[in-house]
Amino acid sequence: MNVWVSTKNAHKAEEIGQIMGSTCQIRTLLDLPDFPDIDENGDSYRANAELKARALWEKVREPVFADDSGLEVDALNGRPGIHSARFSGPDTNHPRNIDKLLAELGDLPVENRSARFRCVIVYLDQQGVAHEFVGTVEGYIGFERLGHGGFGYDPVFMLPDRNCSIAQLPATEKNAISHRARAVELLKAFLNQS
Repeated sequence: MNVWVSTKNAHKAEEIGQIMGSTCQIRTLLDLPDFPDIDENGDSYRANAELKARALWEKVREPVFADDSGLEVDALNGRPGIHSARFSGPDTNHPRNIDKLLAELGDLPVENRSARFRCVIVYLDQQGVAHEFVGTVEGYIGFERLGHGGFGYDPVFMLPDRNCSIAQLPATEKNAISHRARAVELLKAFLNQS
């Protein structure tokens, strides 16, 4: 089965391909070199994911999906949320985003630092009908960076049941428990039933 993923991130496509298995042929925006950038100006993860999926579906008219994800910190009323990638401003990077996050949390105790990674996938079937799948990983924000793996907020996102940050996990273990992996598994189960 051919499934399009609305992304230009080869690493993400590879991760999704491993989860989906050999019955799915993953194609991406990298297969369409002239495809324009998509403005993610939605007000929710779902809206952003659907914008990306719909733009690609209009072009290929085949099953397509896209995801949007972010970090939600309870003490910050769910921020940075959909603005996770640009938390510290428009010209940002991962270290600056982490610096801002740690500064805003200050010396709040561990019990007040609960957080989760959330991923929302929107899948558009052959007819363009939307289906939503959500994956989350619960944890808390640590006080310092730990580990060198992963990317984004992984060095400060602590997994209480493993007593380590996501950045301290081997890539295969991280990919097995990630919020994206959980959402993709739900999509895979849906496709297997269809």
